[in-house]
Amino acid sequence: MLLVSAVIGIFYGCFGKKQDTKEFLMAGKSMTTFPVAMSLIASFMSAITLLGTPSEVYQFGFSYWLIGFSYFLVMPAASYLYFPVFYNLQVTSAYEYLERRFNRAVRWLGSLVFIVQMSLYMAIVVYAPALALAQVTGFNVYISVSLICFVCIFYTTLGGMKAVLWTDALQTVIMYTSMMFVIIKGAVDLGGFNEVWRVNMESGRAQLIDWDPNPATRHTFWTLVIGGYFTWITIYGVNQAQVQRYLSLQTKQMAINALWINMVGLFILMITCAFGGMVVYARYMDCDPIRSGVVSKGDQLFPLFVMDTLGEFRGLPGLFVAGIFSGALSTVSSGMNSLAAIVLEDFVKVGCFPNLSDEAGTWTSRGLSLFFGLLTFGLVFVAEQLGNVLSAALSIFGMVGGPLLGLFTLGMFFPWANAIGAFVGGIVSLGLMFWIGVGYQIASSLGQITLNRLPTSIEGCDFLNITSTVATITTSVAPEILEDPGEPFGLYKLSYMWYSATGCFTVIVVGMLVTLVTGMNDVSTLDPRCLTPAIFWFRRWIPGLTGLKELPEEDKSTIQKGSIDITAPNGNVNPGYEADAGEKGQGGQFRYFTEKESTGL
Repeated sequence: MLLVSAVIGIFYGCFGKKQDTKEFLMAGKSMTTFPVAMSLIASFMSAITLLGTPSEVYQFGFSYWLIGFSYFLVMPAASYLYFPVFYNLQVTSAYEYLERRFNRAVRWLGSLVFIVQMSLYMAIVVYAPALALAQVTGFNVYISVSLICFVCIFYTTLGGMKAVLWTDALQTVIMYTSMMFVIIKGAVDLGGFNEVWRVNMESGRAQLIDWDPNPATRHTFWTLVIGGYFTWITIYGVNQAQVQRYLSLQTKQMAINALWINMVGLFILMITCAFGGMVVYARYMDCDPIRSGVVSKGDQLFPLFVMDTLGEFRGLPGLFVAGIFSGALSTVSSGMNSLAAIVLEDFVKVGCFPNLSDEAGTWTSRGLSLFFGLLTFGLVFVAEQLGNVLSAALSIFGMVGGPLLGLFTLGMFFPWANAIGAFVGGIVSLGLMFWIGVGYQIASSLGQITLNRLPTSIEGCDFLNITSTVATITTSVAPEILEDPGEPFGLYKLSYMWYSATGCFTVIVVGMLVTLVTGMNDVSTLDPRCLTPAIFWFRRWIPGLTGLKELPEEDKSTIQKGSIDITAPNGNVNPGYEADAGEKGQGGQFRYFTEKESTGL
């Protein structure tokens, strides 16, 4: 699988269309629905999901499955509220929007925050599969990290966005195949799906919904569906990696179709991984591998299960390893490409070298991809100190993604907000979220906050050292239990699933308060393309919009006898798309798919 990914990079780097900056970063805006839909799934449903979700269900119960329902809120919002803004503006960097709507300082703030967020996230994503491979084969973790990072650097730097998208598509298929096979085989070995469900019901893990409204409760209906919406809309609404994918497609409708396909794929994968946690518990219900010392972390449970289930079949554990590696490669390659785009567009071209040639821009993009790949390798040593990979990843997206979502939401949904309000709101929100996040980590280390894991058993274990291990653990922790760690500050107990919502609303509230003090923005001066379509749907009921210009008509393409003039600024065909010579029609126009035809791709 690593070899095939490298070959795809060689193909697009050496034998494909000559790469300029647009081709390297945006795939020439020539992609079709399927590979982009698969890439959208793979980009943020990585090894974090494949390893973290079964571990979560094993330790805390099946209620985590409810986060899947947040996808049914996220995808329509991304498709019809956020994506049209980026499409109308035709930006390469999503943060270019912040300069057009506010000013350059807000753009740079957003870009810097994204760079920190994505760099840390990629490190976690690389560490997770390396941990899996170490458990399955005994292969050294750091050798695994090196393989993932350097193969990813190779095909991303060489092949650009097209290599990233097509390798993502391949890796998504491998990811689904491996997970489905392992979980179905494990369930059948245990007596079938009914038996797995029965065992989990008896242990209390099969609880479907917890209606507790307390925001400090880790996982409830409200935290997972509502809090999950804000967590995932930061990714599918305004994240640079996803926006790049949307704009790499040939038509607007293709991008919307890709998001709907992605929604179904995400939900299936989430339910599959959650049920996988139930299968793992049914396997180890009377001998918990963590308490018995077989594994040291919950994220190692699923790899252990794979070896116990498939270890007798030569080569099959490798299928699982390929699936885990696929999830990691897809996320890291997406991140490297998006970070290269951000630095090139937001700092190199805007700040340092505004007259940079296209050829120099392409080579700069390659160099930036290489740099961020090496940075990811270095940050792996930080990632291994973060504990549970699933909550660590979602916490990072909440602490950093929430303020970013707030900046975009403030700009798109509040025409009166000014640049000072946006900048101050972003800074305040980042400070608040890092205070809460760091405070939570400190309170956890002091024992003030503990996670209530569901009970497990070691009565069925057949290990000679169980008694001594348990005795040692009991002796070492007994003195600490006698000391009362005290109560943590109230905000530190906030569920990590509320981090994004808290960060987002902090930006909006502070931003609007500062705007009221410093003077509201004159809506008549706004470019209407910077506002979400929802403003125009409901403008007659929204006060204070006098003078706001009309949004340009969406379909201004010249359509004659099935041909589309791709130079039209707001047509259904992506304005940046250039057809190959074989697609050119007479009269200098390009014969391509109409909107109706594109929906079938």
